[in-house]
Amino acid sequence: MRLLVFPLRFIFYYILGLIGILAVSIAPEVIKEKGLYNFVGFFEGLIKFVFVFIDGENWSYSYKGVTVDFLDMLWGPYLYSLQIICGALALGLGMAFIFTSFTVFLPRWITSTVKKALNLFETVPDLMVAFMLQLLIVYVFKHFGFELMNFTEFGEEKVFLAPVITLSIIPMISFFRILLFITEEEMLKPHVEFAQSKGMSKSRILFSHILKNITPSLFYHGKLIIWGMLSSLFIIETIFNMRGITYYIIQDFRPMVIAISLMMIYTPFFILYQGVYLWINRESHFDHTKFKKDKPKWNEWRIWGWLSSIRRLWWQHMKNGKFAVGFSTIFLLITISFLYSLMKEEPIKQIQFMKNDEGRIISAPPHKPFGEMLLGSDFFGYSILDQLIVGAKYTLIFALIVASLRVIGGFYLGVAYHFHLKEARKNWLDRMVDSIHFLPLSLIAYLLLRPVLWGLPVLGWDHSMFERLVFEAVVLTVLVLPLTTVLIGNELKLVGKQDFVLSAKLLGGSDKHVLWTHLFPHVAPRLFIIWGQQFIQTLLILVHLGLFHLFLGGTIITGGLVPDPPKSGTFEWSGLISSTKNSLMTGKYWIVIAPLFAFMIAIIAMQLIVQGVKEIQQAKVGVLVNNTPIKAKSKQVKNVSSQPVVEDFQFVRHQSFKG
Repeated sequence: MRLLVFPLRFIFYYILGLIGILAVSIAPEVIKEKGLYNFVGFFEGLIKFVFVFIDGENWSYSYKGVTVDFLDMLWGPYLYSLQIICGALALGLGMAFIFTSFTVFLPRWITSTVKKALNLFETVPDLMVAFMLQLLIVYVFKHFGFELMNFTEFGEEKVFLAPVITLSIIPMISFFRILLFITEEEMLKPHVEFAQSKGMSKSRILFSHILKNITPSLFYHGKLIIWGMLSSLFIIETIFNMRGITYYIIQDFRPMVIAISLMMIYTPFFILYQGVYLWINRESHFDHTKFKKDKPKWNEWRIWGWLSSIRRLWWQHMKNGKFAVGFSTIFLLITISFLYSLMKEEPIKQIQFMKNDEGRIISAPPHKPFGEMLLGSDFFGYSILDQLIVGAKYTLIFALIVASLRVIGGFYLGVAYHFHLKEARKNWLDRMVDSIHFLPLSLIAYLLLRPVLWGLPVLGWDHSMFERLVFEAVVLTVLVLPLTTVLIGNELKLVGKQDFVLSAKLLGGSDKHVLWTHLFPHVAPRLFIIWGQQFIQTLLILVHLGLFHLFLGGTIITGGLVPDPPKSGTFEWSGLISSTKNSLMTGKYWIVIAPLFAFMIAIIAMQLIVQGVKEIQQAKVGVLVNNTPIKAKSKQVKNVSSQPVVEDFQFVRHQSFKG
């Protein structure tokens, strides 16, 4: 009987993931034909498409009398994309292992510098990496006469090296950071000290003991990195003009093409991770929810009461330099943006043609920097600096709102996850949510948002600006909400296993009392960290959507024989990202570099906030910060235990994902 459980569970979870893929596949067509609010129509369309998808005859179509099979059409592009992502994964992981092997033997102050450098490199969007690599290739070709590598696809000639290198850089940094963290943690364990006492060399300990022990943890952390790589693949294939699997998804919006393409992307990573997990965890888990439960009502959870605790923690954290600098930067950017729009008569300056004293035209859009416009202009003649200042409030406030919705929603759903679900149901939910990691987030967002945000010539949009903004916020929240729910729920579960929490339950403490008196003080700093990470992720999604002309609030499309390029109505930052290809081809690099640096500044500011939160938590227990032991402060948050969780949420032990 146990032998049947594994394949049955595997098939069941795969079918659930497939149903989600089918729901995403029909969304663009249903929203366009039946409207945004027709939920009954969407459900009917999903049921019909399930039967259409099951019928194998519908996996082909006729074109000029020739029958074309969807699977045959997509198989070549799919293998092409799979080669790119596997090559990038192997290169990134291999380089991370090499760098880790050298770094762990360096002095502590050098290691600390390396970690700070990694934090900085992680702020660089994948689009910036691809753009700078292409600029380097063009520069070398112009000045030295030879081409380092092909950086765009011509006809039947495929490009491999440039996209593999570009796609591997950010995963390499992430793997390097994770390997460094878990390796240092493993080196503090007793078995390493015992090996050192026997006279074993550091290199032998590293390769014979440490690497073997950290492999399972690295395997589970790799899931998040692969998730990011899948979204980056969507961008890389566009930048390098590759005809991979994502090219056919965005060029052909038929539900069947979308469904088959997403299924092909989803299947190998599902088999790898879910198969390994289900095989390793075949035995049932101990149920930690068997203690006293009083089934409180939802109105007893103090829906807004926790905001006062967050506000108190915020004042405490402002005393930390990194937190204060990061918070002040974002606050000033938003404040200056509002004041600039209100006080300046012409917030965004536009110059069609620049003329000299004699009336002769000396410059046409896009104008170069350091003239009448400090950062130059875009292809419409609008000042880039003005757009960055005016658009800061839309970009940053939207990202803050989406991040807050993800964390607040994840917290309360995480409370329900921790207090109201049995262990078996938690495991089921964990496995279903895990499947989201095997689909590219940016691509799913593009498919869902395109029917609503894309305007029509003359007719404009079918929905108001407010509806478009709300819909985009809801989509970007809902896509990640299951992940934040399980993440925060597992944080509550881990803290709930501590002795002081179990003692409180045995002494008769209600769930409400345990949550706000014992669990929340531990989880509150973690919420700050998750909030910061979600803010950064939202900004990166806006960068990705901007490349495909999907702008915050909607994309303005003009008609005519020679229509203008798509543009943003709010002048938010991603509107300038859409000029990436034209900027590279025409040499107008300043149009893209300026907004990418603006995104980097916002990301760095949020990283400082996250780092400040970590340092304050470390200081409470005397952990080394910047090589200096810090004693615990006398004024601490009430009921904080002596061992709070302090590492980045991306580095949570894999046990927390295992339920």
